[in-house]
Order: sequence, then structure tokens, then C-alpha cells
Amino acid sequence: MSMLQPSILLLREGTDASQGRAQVVSNINACLAIVDIVKTTLGPRGMDKLIYDDKKATISNDGATIMGLLDIVHPAAKTLVDIARSQDSEVGDGTTSVVVLAGELLKEAKSYIDEGVHPQTIIRAFRKALSFSLSYLETHSISIADKKKEELRKVLVNCARTTLNSKLISGHKDFFAEMAVDAVMALDEDLNMDLIGVKKVPGGSMQDSFLVDGVAFKKTFSYAGFEQQKKKFVNPKILLLNVELELKAERENAEIRLTDPDQYVPIVEAEWEIIYSKLEKCVECGANIVLSRLPIGDLATQYFADRGMFCAGRVPEEDIRRVAKATGGSVQSTVEDIIPTVIGSCDLFEERQVGHERYNIFTGCPVAKTATVILRGGAEQFIEEADRSLHDAIMVVRRAIQHSTIVGGGGAIEMQLSRALKDYSKTIHGKAQLMVASFARALEVIPRQVADNAGFDSTDILNRLRREHSLGTVWYGVDIDKEGIIDTIESFVWEPTLVKKNAIESACEAAALILSVDETVRNPESEQPPDAPVGPPGQRVSQAGMAGLMGGGLRQLKGKGGK
Repeated sequence: MSMLQPSILLLREGTDASQGRAQVVSNINACLAIVDIVKTTLGPRGMDKLIYDDKKATISNDGATIMGLLDIVHPAAKTLVDIARSQDSEVGDGTTSVVVLAGELLKEAKSYIDEGVHPQTIIRAFRKALSFSLSYLETHSISIADKKKEELRKVLVNCARTTLNSKLISGHKDFFAEMAVDAVMALDEDLNMDLIGVKKVPGGSMQDSFLVDGVAFKKTFSYAGFEQQKKKFVNPKILLLNVELELKAERENAEIRLTDPDQYVPIVEAEWEIIYSKLEKCVECGANIVLSRLPIGDLATQYFADRGMFCAGRVPEEDIRRVAKATGGSVQSTVEDIIPTVIGSCDLFEERQVGHERYNIFTGCPVAKTATVILRGGAEQFIEEADRSLHDAIMVVRRAIQHSTIVGGGGAIEMQLSRALKDYSKTIHGKAQLMVASFARALEVIPRQVADNAGFDSTDILNRLRREHSLGTVWYGVDIDKEGIIDTIESFVWEPTLVKKNAIESACEAAALILSVDETVRNPESEQPPDAPVGPPGQRVSQAGMAGLMGGGLRQLKGKGGK
């Protein structure tokens, strides 16, 4: 008679452990529910999402923004948030594409999982398809490295226009594409994005936005005497300081013991002598404009005003750093022995009214390694979305300059890759052939979703695209304007190759990661409270609420912090 084996308790009581094939499918379903939320934002005719919490509402169709604002609690679905953020920080555009593509790869893999294929078999095949795709992109992209400056500028403008085509400000894409290219081309060879400033001023129209070839920042706190200062200088000398030009009240933090009341007067006089000595040295160095990170008080403001000078204290560090870069000046931590080489200059300084704000603007800078965009618009939410859109366009232009290769947009490169992968799959033996072909089918989701979001017959569009690509016409994609197909290279719908390479690579790695997880262990201490809302209209997207979300139709999403 066999003895019963005693049970061994490895995890504390109440711990929930799900494992096996059912867990993999559950994780895939969770990710597909997230994809259903963002996929309608893809393309030039994509819809916007309204995400709100107790503090503010955000309207956006930027994939990274939407994914970041959703409070996703499902551990596997959080992977999609990570790849959207990664795509945004690396290339700035394609954040929705990478999430949609990852979801489609998981959808293709789900059928094999249901049939009992091991996830590692699928992962190996997907990585083989990824390797082929990256090599194909490397050899079939169009180089722009040898183009002259005028031709290069046209290419960059077209790349920026393609990016802005799917944004809320697409009606002004020509205006902002030029602005994005001008901003990037004003930078050094290292193309440091921190040197492009964006200032948002509510009011006016989007066309009232303008680019300053230099630096602009909002007027700082005004002290007495500020209005008497001169507000416009031609060829001024600019002194940048990290010095406080203000009388300090030592009596608040220091103790002085006097034996004779007459000793108090020399102490006060010494304090005034110190501040006047600093101010005289600022005047003697020949500067017309004095900017400081630290406060410039009433006495100094009036002192400079009496001498026809302009000053501004408490200038944000980011702005004073960009002023130094543009004007050729250096920030000084003392006013002693100021030499001419540390003083900056520009062609024109003026204080200009922009909407209801006043801005200090430096233009015609001799070094000009920085630029500032002044964004205008009616609603604050609209300006915020314009800022995100312009950031995407600037990042795309920057990457196009750095990597100097482009491909056709509008789903053209995805269709071409899909055709090449299908041909490649026929050379592979075994189960991997089916999975590489599935990878090829998954790539078609981009043109299909672009057509669907525009209200077109996506089946007809894809059939026509497949036919053209099978005939060898490489760059045919979706024509949004005429509900058909078009040669995207000839119609200037261009994208940097890096955007597509990074999107395909990130989507494949995310799919592989999710497929490789076959067990989820939930610690009871970390479980969400029972009263936490699940699914719409609540903000927490959990495994239990996935089925409700997959019904679609979600347009208003509760963001982080919602009750």
C-alpha cells in the first residue's frame, strides 16, 4: 500500500499563483485590451483620447502620452507602457505604431499557443524574422547623407510634415514643419535637444506662434525701478551672473555684540559699500544687460535703471544657460575682474508683449546654437498637445540628420517588409516557416489600421497594396487624401529609417517578453483594495476588467489619480 506524500507549502496562505498556457493567453488578452484603446489614434485620421483625473483633462493622440497617463495595473500589460516610453525617448515618433505592432504579434502568437506550440518556438521564429527585417531595412532605405543643404532641408521638412500629419495640429503642418527644421538646424553638431526652448502663451491662433533664433524667456519678477529701465538695445553687451545683487539682512541670521552704539553705523555702511561696489563693477565692465540666476533687488534695479541698463534676476537656469550658449557669454560667480571674453552679445534685445505676457527676447546671436519656440493657441489643452506634436517633429528631424536614411511612410515600408518576409519564410523548414509568415502578416496591421481609422475599406486597400508590392513597386502606401494607394516617396510621405527599426525591434522584444512569462505570482499584501474601480469608467485596467475593455468604444479614459 503506497504512503500518501505530505503536502509542502512553499508560498504563504492566500498567495495566488496562475501558470501554464492559460496564463500566457491571459497576458496576451490583457495586452490586446490596451492595444484596443490606442489603435484608433494611429495615422493622419486617427481619433483623440480624453484622459481625465481629479486635477486636469488631457486630450492627445500621442501613444506615449496616453499610455503614460493610464494607470495600468496588469503586470504584463505594463510592458506596452515601457516600449511606448522607450520609443518616445529614443526617436520621438512611432509610439502608437510600436504598441499596435506588439499587439498584432501577440494576436498572431495566440493562435499557436492555443494549438499547443511552445512559446519559445514562437519567440525564436519571431527573432529570426526580426533579424531579417532589420537587415532588409538597412539595405533598402534611401540615404540622404550626400544631399546638399537645400535638398537636405526639403527632405527634413517632408519628414516633419509626415509626423505632424497625424497630430492635432495637422492643419498647420507646413507652418510647424518649417519651424521644427529651423529649430534643429540652429543647433550644434551634437544636436542637444535641451537647447531648444518651448514657451507656451495662451491666446491668439496657432499661426501666431513664432521661432526665435536665439533665446526668449518670460519677464522675471519686477522690482521697483524696473519700468524705468530701457527695454530695447541694439548690439548690447550681456553680463551673466550667479551673484545675488541685493542687500542682505544679516540681523536675521547673524548675531553681533556691540559695546558702543556708534559701532553699529560702520557695520551698516560696510553693507552698503559692498553692494555698491558690486554694482559699480557691473557698470564698469561695459555691460548693457545684466542677468542673474539669483535675485537682483530694488536697489540694484533702480541703480541700473538710472544708468540706462537692463537687469533681470531669478532667471531660470535653463534659460540663462541657453543665453550663454547663444551669445557667447559665460556665467560668472563673482563680479571681480570681469574680462571682455566672458561678456556675451547679440544684434538685438527687446522686451516684447506676447499675448498677456511680456518676454525678453535675444535675437541675432553670433553663436546661435539655440532656438526658442513661442507657442500660441486658444485652449491650454490644445497648446499642450501642440507642444507634444512639435516635440515629435523635432525629434524626427534630429534623428533624420543623425542617421541620414529614410523610408516611405503610410504603411509602405511595412507592406514591403511583409512581402519580403513571406518570400523569406518559404526558405525556412519546420514550424518556424508558419511563424515567420505570421510575423509578416502582423506588419500589415499598420496600413490596415491607418485605412480603418480614415474610414476606408481596409480590405480593398490592402489587396491593392499587396498587388503593387508583388509587382515590385516598393514604396506604395495608403493615400489618405484620395482613398486609395500612392507612391509615398514621390508624394513626400517620408520617415526616418530609425523610427521603423526601433518600432519593429521594440515590438518584437515586448512580444517575446510577454510570451516567455508562464506564471504570475501575486503577493496578497500587494493586491489592490476591493473597492478599487475596474474597467470603464474607472481608471484601473486590471486583468479582471479586460473583457469589458475589449468591447471597444472607449473614448473617455480616467487617468492616474481618478477617484
